[in-house]
Amino acid sequence: MKTKNLPKQPWKKTLKKDRKFLIMCLPAIVFFLIFAYLPMPGIWVAFVRFDYAKGIFGSPFVGLSNLKFIAMSGKLGMLVRNTILYNVGFIATSTVMQILIALLFNELTNRAFRKYAQSFMILPNFISYVLVGVFSFVIFNNTNGILNTILKAFGASPINVYEKAAAWPLILVLINLWKGSGYGSIVYFAALMGMDREMLEAAKVDGATTIQRIRYITLPSLRPTIIILLLLSLGGILHGNFDLFYNVVGSNNVLLQNSTDVLETFIFRAMVSNSNFSTAAAVSFVQSVFGLIVVLATNFVVKKVEPDYALF
Repeated sequence: MKTKNLPKQPWKKTLKKDRKFLIMCLPAIVFFLIFAYLPMPGIWVAFVRFDYAKGIFGSPFVGLSNLKFIAMSGKLGMLVRNTILYNVGFIATSTVMQILIALLFNELTNRAFRKYAQSFMILPNFISYVLVGVFSFVIFNNTNGILNTILKAFGASPINVYEKAAAWPLILVLINLWKGSGYGSIVYFAALMGMDREMLEAAKVDGATTIQRIRYITLPSLRPTIIILLLLSLGGILHGNFDLFYNVVGSNNVLLQNSTDVLETFIFRAMVSNSNFSTAAAVSFVQSVFGLIVVLATNFVVKKVEPDYALF
């Protein structure tokens, strides 16, 4: 049976009807207008040879020449590889850990303990990356670090972790997990709180175990949230976490650059040496365009498979 299309309401009537919700959204709308949309013409600095005296729009146009330095450096492939692989590792491990934490909180029956546990898990997110770098140095430094102190106590030889490039991918993934998993689990836990509890109770009465309830009821109900957050995360897959890499590893450790150097740290070194803002803006522009393409492509695939879970 075909249904007739309902007539659209005039926008004035819709505005009056939903005015409370629009007022609630107004601060966010103003924020993005001021800090996201109004500065957008400044992207022109990526296509000029910036001259302080002439300003952004008076500087000579050079097209994509600002990207030549990174292509001519011979490190473009390594930088893109490191940036993408680290982000894939961060996204995959963080998603699994955040879902696991949300599931564990959901199974806790003691509300007081759950609140304290949530506060404890969220706390690392508010610790500055500068302090995280200090913590990592206290643990891994070669002279009196905690790791080497333990190794010496057991009669083993000390290890200079800051010379072991192969160890840092695992270390950085673990630090990212420790710092962001608790905070990221809030979204998944909120989705679980909005789930129909009667289905879980019915499954429990029917004899379903905890694992079976999680597998057949809880996880399927989280699927839309997982897909949406993954789509949003993929938009920044070519953006390295500069705070993490700069404060924990540093940008000038030549021994670790093959495994820890990402686009942001390479650009930072170039900026320090020649103060070329146009170069940084050009690379950032390419990263944003690449992220947009990845999100659109992934959303297209999701829309073909599960139309209800697509962003748009």
